[in-house]
Amino acid sequence: YKESKNFKIGFEKPKAISIHNDILYLAGDNRIKIIGLSGELLNEIPLPGEPHTVESTGDKIFVALKNQILVFSSGGEKIAEWNIAGENTFLTAIAAQNGNVFVADAGMRKVYRFSEDGQLLNEFEGKSGDDVLHGFIIPSPNFDLDINDESELWVVNPGMHALENYTLDGNLRAHWKSTSMNPEGFSGCCNPAHFTFLADGSFVTSEKGLVRIKIHKPSGEFLGMVAAPSQFSDEGKAPDIAVDSRGNVYALDFEKNIVRVFEPKQGSDLE
Repeated sequence: YKESKNFKIGFEKPKAISIHNDILYLAGDNRIKIIGLSGELLNEIPLPGEPHTVESTGDKIFVALKNQILVFSSGGEKIAEWNIAGENTFLTAIAAQNGNVFVADAGMRKVYRFSEDGQLLNEFEGKSGDDVLHGFIIPSPNFDLDINDESELWVVNPGMHALENYTLDGNLRAHWKSTSMNPEGFSGCCNPAHFTFLADGSFVTSEKGLVRIKIHKPSGEFLGMVAAPSQFSDEGKAPDIAVDSRGNVYALDFEKNIVRVFEPKQGSDLE
């Protein structure tokens, strides 16, 4: 990959990025900005508090605050508010597809599945049988999840340096893990901090501490580096990441307060 461009987003405290249908959704400063891929502002949605993450399905926009999910229409009109009553609830990620809305709660160490109208369908803690007793190990509020184009739900188990695939009911189907300081692995207390998918199901991962963005095959093998530690601040925050329809990786760099765009080099396997 090469860094092809970057642009300022006008947030003092950026928090999250996502892409749907090649539209950027950026969260920060008690609002959501909806931005075209070239950086033009399309819409702005004020929020009653600090957003932690944002997800769009095209017709709906889901925003997580500390213990609330706010639902907006595509035009920015608020249509619902879901409150989550866990004593230590700290929401960190949302993934929505096919009428299901999955929400990661780092404080309670669990994943919730809601219907699109806000009904809680089930929740799970990553424990799926006698041979998997550790559940989700979350030493810090880095707890991400996403759904790939095959409608598979994947959840980071950051304390285990693992990515885990769950059924809708919360049963573990598959997983892979890699602990190493080398490029092919994850290190530190809780990595990867963020991840998303390329169209072929490959994982794009972002790490904190030794900050870097990488590609792993759908089976977990290391495929290549998007951005090396030398391109980020030492001991910095892991950039939140999103991918457009052409496989370009958009990284929300919290230290530089910009969106950085990385595209596959001409002739690479990822082009």
